[in-house]
Amino acid sequence: MAQTEQTTAPDRVPDAGFIELEGVEKVFDVRRRTGLLRRERRRVRAVDGISFRVARGEMVGYIGPNGAGKSTTIKMLTGILTPSGGRLRVAGVDPQQERTRLARRIGVVFGQRTTLWWDLPLRDSYRLMHRMYRIPDARFRENLDRCVELLELGDLLEVPVRQLSLGQRMRGDIAAALLHDPEVLYLDEPTIGLDVVSKAKVRAFLRALNAEHGTTVLLTTHDLTDIEQLCRRVMVIDQGRLMYDGTLSGLHERGAGERTLVVDLERELPPIELAGARTVRVAGPRQWLAFPASASAAPLVAEAAARYPLVDLSVREPDIEALIAKMYADRGAA
Repeated sequence: MAQTEQTTAPDRVPDAGFIELEGVEKVFDVRRRTGLLRRERRRVRAVDGISFRVARGEMVGYIGPNGAGKSTTIKMLTGILTPSGGRLRVAGVDPQQERTRLARRIGVVFGQRTTLWWDLPLRDSYRLMHRMYRIPDARFRENLDRCVELLELGDLLEVPVRQLSLGQRMRGDIAAALLHDPEVLYLDEPTIGLDVVSKAKVRAFLRALNAEHGTTVLLTTHDLTDIEQLCRRVMVIDQGRLMYDGTLSGLHERGAGERTLVVDLERELPPIELAGARTVRVAGPRQWLAFPASASAAPLVAEAAARYPLVDLSVREPDIEALIAKMYADRGAA
């Protein structure tokens, strides 16, 4: 992206505390019907005292099961929701107090919602954002051309958003979030429902964006492959609390997770034997082998290819919910 043009220089904050949360909480009052005319009010703590820091230029995975508090955290970071307690800063700015000012410095993509205008061609949505963010003309053209090229949007610019496939719309939303050169990009399930090719395009674009422009990225996803290919650091949240903050390999070790090698053979064979793996299921010519999530799949793939008549194989990542359940079980047993 082009260098941001501003009349005043953006606030400089220590790189280690570019995004900073200290004891942040979010409590909702929920009313539930308990009878014909009676309602019961209860308090739901969606985020429960979370603290973390994200350095400028980091790409961090923020994962957890449905209802864990991921999206609520993102909405507080953008200023959409106000925390019930604690302290929160993004690039030195309080999102709730200066939401408009912060909006010019962040980009947001919600995988199940779009920021594009439904009945307008994609190009017209971008023109509207050009005016809304008051992006200088030269900078807008440069950023749009780059996004169109890298996200392969050239044939889609005149297509109404409602006629785009999910993968096409997602790529369009990512481009829209980057036209104004945000310093921070929040991605909430950006690859949900995408096919393998579309996922690969989105991941490659995000890697290039971070490497070339130092954009800080906070990514929430249920797809551990997104995390594995994009993020060196991962945070796990469950029931509103931060359970883990470290590397993905460390998470696998802590949760004792296993990946699965799915092998399709030319013909039905007895359970195959590979060093460091165990066969957990056989169905005709297809076999499933489990191996430690912290281990590399490459030696297994090489050995399988050398010793057995392969048609195809794939690696399946462990389920996030299963990892978290194992972490809870270990905590309870301690």
